Amino acid sequence: MHQQVEHLFRNEYGRVVSLMTSKYGISNLELIEDVVQDSFLQAMKLWGYQKVPDNPTAWLFRVAKNKLIDNFRRSKKINYVADYIKDEEDTVAELTNNDEINDSELKMIFACCHPSLKPEYQIILSLKLIGGFSNKELAEALLKKEETVAKSFTRAKKQFKEHVQLLKVPVQMALQSRLFIVLRVIYLLFTEGYDATTGSQVLKRDICYEALRLALLLQKNVYCQHPNLEALIALMCFHAVRFDARLNEDGELVTLEHQDRSKYNQELFVIGARHLENAGTQTKIPSRYHLEAAVSYYHCAAKSFNETDWAAILELYDLQLKTQYSPMAALNRIMPLSKVKGAAHALSELDKLEHNNAYESVGLFFAIKAELLAELHKDHKFHLEKAIDLTENELVKKHLSKKLKVATEGLK
Repeated sequence: MHQQVEHLFRNEYGRVVSLMTSKYGISNLELIEDVVQDSFLQAMKLWGYQKVPDNPTAWLFRVAKNKLIDNFRRSKKINYVADYIKDEEDTVAELTNNDEINDSELKMIFACCHPSLKPEYQIILSLKLIGGFSNKELAEALLKKEETVAKSFTRAKKQFKEHVQLLKVPVQMALQSRLFIVLRVIYLLFTEGYDATTGSQVLKRDICYEALRLALLLQKNVYCQHPNLEALIALMCFHAVRFDARLNEDGELVTLEHQDRSKYNQELFVIGARHLENAGTQTKIPSRYHLEAAVSYYHCAAKSFNETDWAAILELYDLQLKTQYSPMAALNRIMPLSKVKGAAHALSELDKLEHNNAYESVGLFFAIKAELLAELHKDHKFHLEKAIDLTENELVKKHLSKKLKVATEGLK
């Protein structure tokens, strides 16, 4: 039941918040957040011993709407309600033509990405209101402290209400001016679904498919068509290729090295390759989506882990760091570096990174260091313990714990 409610929250939270904000106005955003969250809490209590409704989304929307209207009545805003309530048929919006985006979540994303707001606020608002991200998840995605994220969200909502009164989507060239931020929102949404920060699942397909759906909706609009969008779609397709191979029959995490490649979705691979080709033929300057999609392409195309073109992947990481440096890209580069130049060289590079970046709270850093030390037949128990301590995802923690057990037994 917990996973079912979590799935509904991830899949429907943004939709319900967006629809209600569209109906009742951005000025009531905080109240809308409260009633939607209350509706999910009510669902958790009721559905624990009652049958889940055939249409849980409609149930959540109706309960949240009734709670909001009750609040309006108590505060004597009922006339305001009458002005803004629309027919129920309007509650599910769609993309109707190439010039107007009516999908409720896309409306909300474009509104959150209003140019009057700081870029950081645009991203935080979008991921909070559309993706239902927790402060912890946002902190991980943006490499910031949870307290900083919470304060930024409060300020962002204040500016949002001051500068953006209605959920109306810009048209024509105005769409393009916000497109790059919108793409980053979709990218971060997909990333959290593919490598969940917290919880009992390492892969949340509903979030991934929702991000892909939003990207495909964007593609239908003539003013949103751009090489970066094509590359992002390709990236998401290539990651989705490996969905079925990432977990074994017991629901445990399977690393890339041990994945059964016969489970890779070849249909999605072909679709992703087509989008990557479209992206590559339209631009001379590759974006991070181009480079990351190309990396994922090589992983999907390799017949086995050992046959992976690690030199090409390393070259792609080098190009990304040269054009758009990021601490996480530098960290992810270490493993292909070890495959090309050896674990000792990679460990030396990792030590240099540690001096120049704040990785003390990044579990992946310690997991990679443990991997390199193990390959060099050195004691790596401390680094595994540190990685486990910093990891909040239960499946990843279990996977690392199994490695720690092997390492501990090896020292006896």
